[in-house]
Amino acid sequence: MKAEVYPTDKSGGWKKDAYIRRRFFFSSFILYSSFLLLIAAIVCISIFGTGLSASAAQMPEIQRRGYLNIAVKDNLRPLGFRDASGNLQGLEIDLAKRLAVDLLGKADAVKLQPVMNRDRLSVVLDKKVDLAIARVTATNSRARLVSFSVPYYFDSAVLVTKNTAIQQLKDLAKQKIAVLQNSSTIAQVRYYVPNAELLGVNSYAEARERIESNAAVAFAADASVLSGWVQQYPEYRLLPIKLSTEPLSVVMPKGLQYDELRRRVNEAIARYTAEGWLEERIKYWGLA
Repeated sequence: MKAEVYPTDKSGGWKKDAYIRRRFFFSSFILYSSFLLLIAAIVCISIFGTGLSASAAQMPEIQRRGYLNIAVKDNLRPLGFRDASGNLQGLEIDLAKRLAVDLLGKADAVKLQPVMNRDRLSVVLDKKVDLAIARVTATNSRARLVSFSVPYYFDSAVLVTKNTAIQQLKDLAKQKIAVLQNSSTIAQVRYYVPNAELLGVNSYAEARERIESNAAVAFAADASVLSGWVQQYPEYRLLPIKLSTEPLSVVMPKGLQYDELRRRVNEAIARYTAEGWLEERIKYWGLA
Protein backbone atom coordinates (compact mmCIF):
# COMPACT_ATOMS: atom_id res chain seq x y z
CA MET A 1 0.00 0.00 0.00
CA LYS A 2 1.35 3.46 -0.88
CA ALA A 3 2.19 5.62 2.14
CA GLU A 4 0.19 8.84 2.55
CA VAL A 5 2.36 12.00 2.41
CA TYR A 6 1.47 15.00 4.57
CA PRO A 7 2.67 18.58 3.91
CA THR A 8 5.42 20.13 6.01
CA ASP A 9 5.67 23.52 7.75
CA LYS A 10 8.42 26.11 7.14
CA SER A 11 10.71 24.43 9.63
CA GLY A 12 10.30 21.13 7.76
CA GLY A 13 8.08 19.59 10.44
CA TRP A 14 4.96 17.57 9.71
CA LYS A 15 1.58 19.25 9.95
CA LYS A 16 -0.27 15.94 10.19
CA ASP A 17 -2.66 16.97 12.93
CA ALA A 18 -3.72 20.17 11.21
CA TYR A 19 -4.15 18.36 7.91
CA ILE A 20 -6.34 15.68 9.45
CA ARG A 21 -8.47 18.33 11.13
CA ARG A 22 -8.99 20.11 7.81
CA ARG A 23 -9.95 16.85 6.09
CA PHE A 24 -12.37 16.00 8.89
CA PHE A 25 -13.96 19.45 8.67
CA PHE A 26 -14.30 19.17 4.89
CA SER A 27 -15.87 15.67 5.09
CA SER A 28 -18.27 16.82 7.79
CA PHE A 29 -19.28 19.80 5.68
CA ILE A 30 -20.03 17.54 2.69
CA LEU A 31 -22.11 15.16 4.82
CA TYR A 32 -24.03 18.00 6.46
CA SER A 33 -24.74 19.63 3.08
CA SER A 34 -25.96 16.32 1.67
CA PHE A 35 -28.25 15.90 4.68
CA LEU A 36 -29.74 19.36 4.14
CA LEU A 37 -30.32 18.61 0.46
CA LEU A 38 -32.06 15.35 1.38
CA ILE A 39 -34.35 17.14 3.85
CA ALA A 40 -35.15 19.78 1.23
CA ALA A 41 -36.01 17.10 -1.32
CA ILE A 42 -38.34 15.36 1.11
CA VAL A 43 -40.09 18.64 1.92
CA CYS A 44 -40.53 19.44 -1.78
CA ILE A 45 -41.99 16.02 -2.49
CA SER A 46 -44.42 16.32 0.41
CA ILE A 47 -45.57 19.75 -0.76
CA PHE A 48 -45.51 19.46 -4.53
CA GLY A 49 -45.66 15.73 -5.12
CA THR A 50 -43.39 13.53 -7.17
CA GLY A 51 -44.91 14.29 -10.54
CA LEU A 52 -45.89 10.61 -10.87
CA SER A 53 -49.47 9.37 -11.03
CA ALA A 54 -51.12 8.95 -7.66
CA SER A 55 -52.64 5.63 -6.70
CA ALA A 56 -56.05 4.44 -5.54
CA ALA A 57 -57.17 4.53 -1.91
CA GLN A 58 -56.13 1.84 0.54
CA MET A 59 -58.75 -0.30 2.27
CA PRO A 60 -58.62 1.52 5.66
CA GLU A 61 -59.18 4.85 3.89
CA ILE A 62 -62.12 3.41 1.94
CA GLN A 63 -63.66 2.13 5.18
CA ARG A 64 -63.24 5.52 6.86
CA ARG A 65 -65.00 7.43 4.09
CA GLY A 66 -67.72 4.78 3.84
CA TYR A 67 -68.00 4.13 0.10
CA LEU A 68 -66.19 2.73 -2.94
CA ASN A 69 -65.41 4.74 -6.06
CA ILE A 70 -65.79 2.42 -9.06
CA ALA A 71 -65.42 3.22 -12.76
CA VAL A 72 -68.06 1.58 -14.97
CA LYS A 73 -69.44 1.77 -18.49
CA ASP A 74 -72.77 3.49 -19.15
CA ASN A 75 -73.15 2.74 -22.86
CA LEU A 76 -72.31 -0.95 -23.11
CA ARG A 77 -75.43 -3.04 -22.78
CA PRO A 78 -75.71 -5.51 -21.02
CA LEU A 79 -72.50 -4.95 -18.99
CA GLY A 80 -73.09 -1.34 -18.03
CA PHE A 81 -75.75 0.96 -19.48
CA ARG A 82 -78.53 3.39 -18.57
CA ASP A 83 -82.15 2.25 -18.58
CA ALA A 84 -85.11 4.36 -19.72
CA SER A 85 -85.05 6.21 -16.39
CA GLY A 86 -81.35 6.99 -16.66
CA ASN A 87 -80.33 4.52 -13.96
CA LEU A 88 -77.19 2.43 -14.38
CA GLN A 89 -77.90 -1.25 -15.01
CA GLY A 90 -76.01 -4.35 -16.13
CA LEU A 91 -73.82 -7.22 -15.01
CA GLU A 92 -70.89 -5.00 -14.02
CA ILE A 93 -73.20 -2.65 -12.12
CA ASP A 94 -74.56 -5.63 -10.18
CA LEU A 95 -71.00 -6.72 -9.38
CA ALA A 96 -70.01 -3.23 -8.19
CA LYS A 97 -72.98 -3.08 -5.81
CA ARG A 98 -72.36 -6.60 -4.52
CA LEU A 99 -68.73 -5.72 -3.75
CA ALA A 100 -69.98 -2.67 -1.83
CA VAL A 101 -72.12 -4.99 0.31
CA ASP A 102 -69.25 -7.35 1.05
CA LEU A 103 -66.58 -4.71 1.64
CA LEU A 104 -68.65 -1.99 3.34
CA GLY A 105 -71.94 -3.58 4.38
CA LYS A 106 -74.47 -1.96 2.02
CA ALA A 107 -75.21 -1.87 -1.70
CA ASP A 108 -75.44 1.93 -1.88
CA ALA A 109 -71.95 2.37 -0.39
CA VAL A 110 -70.57 2.93 -3.88
CA LYS A 111 -70.18 5.84 -6.27
CA LEU A 112 -70.35 4.70 -9.89
CA GLN A 113 -68.36 6.84 -12.31
CA PRO A 114 -68.92 6.29 -16.05
CA VAL A 115 -65.65 6.14 -17.95
CA MET A 116 -64.52 6.09 -21.57
CA ASN A 117 -62.59 3.08 -22.84
CA ARG A 118 -59.30 4.96 -23.12
CA ASP A 119 -59.47 5.99 -19.44
CA ARG A 120 -60.29 2.64 -17.86
CA LEU A 121 -56.76 2.07 -16.51
CA SER A 122 -55.70 5.67 -15.93
CA VAL A 123 -58.58 6.43 -13.56
CA VAL A 124 -57.23 3.77 -11.19
CA LEU A 125 -53.63 4.96 -11.55
CA ASP A 126 -54.61 8.61 -11.03
CA LYS A 127 -56.60 8.03 -7.80
CA LYS A 128 -59.88 9.00 -9.40
CA VAL A 129 -61.41 5.63 -8.49
CA ASP A 130 -60.57 2.66 -6.29
CA LEU A 131 -61.53 0.02 -8.86
CA ALA A 132 -62.63 -0.19 -12.48
CA ILE A 133 -65.27 -2.69 -13.61
CA ALA A 134 -65.61 -1.56 -17.21
CA ARG A 135 -65.17 -4.49 -19.60
CA VAL A 136 -61.41 -4.66 -19.21
CA THR A 137 -59.67 -7.74 -20.59
CA ALA A 138 -56.79 -8.93 -18.41
CA THR A 139 -53.63 -8.97 -20.55
CA ASN A 140 -49.92 -9.28 -19.80
CA SER A 141 -49.16 -5.80 -21.10
CA ARG A 142 -51.85 -4.18 -18.94
CA ALA A 143 -50.72 -6.22 -15.93
CA ARG A 144 -47.47 -4.22 -15.95
CA LEU A 145 -49.48 -1.15 -14.93
CA VAL A 146 -52.31 -2.48 -12.77
CA SER A 147 -53.42 -5.61 -10.95
CA PHE A 148 -56.33 -7.74 -12.08
CA SER A 149 -58.83 -9.70 -10.04
CA VAL A 150 -59.81 -13.26 -10.79
CA PRO A 151 -62.13 -13.16 -13.83
CA TYR A 152 -65.83 -12.49 -13.27
CA TYR A 153 -66.76 -13.29 -16.88
CA PHE A 154 -65.13 -14.91 -19.89
CA ASP A 155 -65.93 -12.92 -22.99
CA SER A 156 -65.39 -14.15 -26.53
CA ALA A 157 -65.31 -12.96 -30.11
CA VAL A 158 -68.42 -14.03 -32.02
CA LEU A 159 -70.33 -13.23 -35.18
CA VAL A 160 -73.77 -11.64 -35.48
CA THR A 161 -75.99 -11.73 -38.56
CA LYS A 162 -79.61 -11.47 -39.62
CA ASN A 163 -79.12 -13.57 -42.74
CA THR A 164 -80.92 -16.88 -42.20
CA ALA A 165 -78.66 -18.59 -44.76
CA ILE A 166 -75.66 -18.08 -42.47
CA GLN A 167 -75.62 -20.95 -39.98
CA GLN A 168 -71.94 -21.87 -39.60
CA LEU A 169 -68.49 -20.57 -40.47
CA LYS A 170 -68.29 -22.23 -43.88
CA ASP A 171 -71.36 -20.24 -44.93
CA LEU A 172 -69.24 -17.09 -44.67
CA ALA A 173 -66.78 -18.18 -47.35
CA LYS A 174 -66.17 -15.33 -49.82
CA GLN A 175 -68.70 -13.19 -47.93
CA LYS A 176 -68.09 -9.71 -46.48
CA ILE A 177 -67.69 -9.53 -42.69
CA ALA A 178 -67.61 -6.19 -40.88
CA VAL A 179 -64.92 -5.76 -38.20
CA LEU A 180 -63.91 -2.81 -36.05
CA GLN A 181 -60.80 -1.07 -37.32
CA ASN A 182 -57.59 -2.24 -35.56
CA SER A 183 -59.45 -4.69 -33.31
CA SER A 184 -57.96 -8.00 -32.17
CA THR A 185 -60.98 -9.72 -33.73
CA ILE A 186 -59.51 -9.20 -37.20
CA ALA A 187 -56.80 -11.82 -36.69
CA GLN A 188 -59.32 -14.27 -35.27
CA VAL A 189 -61.68 -13.90 -38.23
CA ARG A 190 -58.80 -14.31 -40.68
CA TYR A 191 -57.82 -17.53 -38.92
CA TYR A 192 -61.28 -19.10 -38.83
CA VAL A 193 -62.64 -17.69 -42.10
CA PRO A 194 -59.53 -17.11 -44.22
CA ASN A 195 -61.40 -16.71 -47.51
CA ALA A 196 -63.87 -14.09 -46.23
CA GLU A 197 -63.56 -10.43 -47.21
CA LEU A 198 -63.16 -8.13 -44.19
CA LEU A 199 -64.78 -4.71 -44.17
CA GLY A 200 -63.37 -2.23 -41.64
CA VAL A 201 -65.83 -0.04 -39.70
CA ASN A 202 -65.34 2.61 -37.03
CA SER A 203 -68.28 1.81 -34.75
CA TYR A 204 -71.01 -0.69 -33.92
CA ALA A 205 -73.53 1.66 -35.47
CA GLU A 206 -71.59 1.71 -38.74
CA ALA A 207 -71.40 -2.10 -38.70
CA ARG A 208 -75.18 -2.30 -38.44
CA GLU A 209 -75.55 0.18 -41.28
CA ARG A 210 -73.31 -2.02 -43.45
CA ILE A 211 -75.42 -5.09 -42.73
CA GLU A 212 -78.70 -3.22 -43.26
CA SER A 213 -77.46 -1.96 -46.64
CA ASN A 214 -76.24 -5.47 -47.59
CA ALA A 215 -72.64 -4.27 -47.76
CA ALA A 216 -71.81 -7.02 -45.23
CA VAL A 217 -73.55 -10.21 -44.15
CA ALA A 218 -72.13 -10.41 -40.61
CA PHE A 219 -70.25 -8.49 -37.95
CA ALA A 220 -67.50 -9.92 -35.71
CA ALA A 221 -67.00 -8.41 -32.24
CA ASP A 222 -67.17 -9.16 -28.50
CA ALA A 223 -69.99 -11.44 -27.37
CA SER A 224 -70.71 -9.23 -24.34
CA VAL A 225 -71.48 -6.30 -26.63
CA LEU A 226 -73.24 -8.27 -29.36
CA SER A 227 -75.50 -9.88 -26.74
CA GLY A 228 -76.83 -6.40 -26.06
CA TRP A 229 -77.10 -5.86 -29.81
CA VAL A 230 -79.46 -8.83 -30.32
CA GLN A 231 -81.49 -7.76 -27.28
CA GLN A 232 -81.99 -4.37 -28.89
CA TYR A 233 -82.43 -5.69 -32.44
CA PRO A 234 -84.17 -9.09 -32.19
CA GLU A 235 -83.96 -9.71 -35.94
CA TYR A 236 -80.25 -10.38 -35.40
CA ARG A 237 -78.78 -13.54 -33.89
CA LEU A 238 -75.39 -14.75 -32.71
CA LEU A 239 -73.70 -17.67 -34.43
CA PRO A 240 -72.99 -20.36 -31.80
CA ILE A 241 -69.24 -20.32 -32.48
CA LYS A 242 -66.61 -18.68 -30.27
CA LEU A 243 -63.56 -17.33 -32.08
CA SER A 244 -61.68 -16.61 -28.84
CA THR A 245 -61.99 -16.48 -25.05
CA GLU A 246 -60.96 -13.43 -23.01
CA PRO A 247 -61.12 -12.98 -19.21
CA LEU A 248 -62.83 -9.82 -17.94
CA SER A 249 -61.45 -8.72 -14.57
CA VAL A 250 -61.72 -5.92 -12.04
CA VAL A 251 -58.88 -3.39 -12.40
CA MET A 252 -57.08 -2.82 -9.09
CA PRO A 253 -54.01 -0.78 -8.08
CA LYS A 254 -50.57 -2.32 -7.74
CA GLY A 255 -48.50 -2.05 -4.55
CA LEU A 256 -48.20 -3.89 -1.24
CA GLN A 257 -50.28 -1.20 0.49
CA TYR A 258 -53.31 -2.32 -1.54
CA ASP A 259 -52.92 -5.99 -0.67
CA GLU A 260 -56.00 -6.05 1.60
CA LEU A 261 -58.20 -4.42 -1.06
CA ARG A 262 -57.04 -6.87 -3.73
CA ARG A 263 -57.40 -9.86 -1.41
CA ARG A 264 -60.94 -8.97 -0.39
CA VAL A 265 -62.05 -8.33 -3.98
CA ASN A 266 -60.55 -11.63 -5.16
CA GLU A 267 -62.09 -13.58 -2.29
CA ALA A 268 -65.49 -12.02 -2.95
CA ILE A 269 -65.48 -12.80 -6.69
CA ALA A 270 -64.29 -16.36 -6.03
CA ARG A 271 -67.20 -16.77 -3.60
CA TYR A 272 -69.72 -15.33 -6.10
CA THR A 273 -68.52 -17.93 -8.61
CA ALA A 274 -68.64 -20.83 -6.14
CA GLU A 275 -72.10 -19.89 -4.87
CA GLY A 276 -73.54 -19.50 -8.36
CA TRP A 277 -74.41 -15.82 -7.95
CA LEU A 278 -72.28 -14.74 -10.92
CA GLU A 279 -73.69 -17.47 -13.14
CA GLU A 280 -77.22 -16.38 -12.24
CA ARG A 281 -76.51 -12.73 -13.08
CA ILE A 282 -74.72 -13.69 -16.31
CA LYS A 283 -77.80 -15.64 -17.41
CA TYR A 284 -80.11 -12.84 -16.27
CA TRP A 285 -78.34 -10.38 -18.56
CA GLY A 286 -78.39 -12.77 -21.52
CA LEU A 287 -74.65 -13.39 -21.51
CA ALA A 288 -74.82 -17.18 -21.33
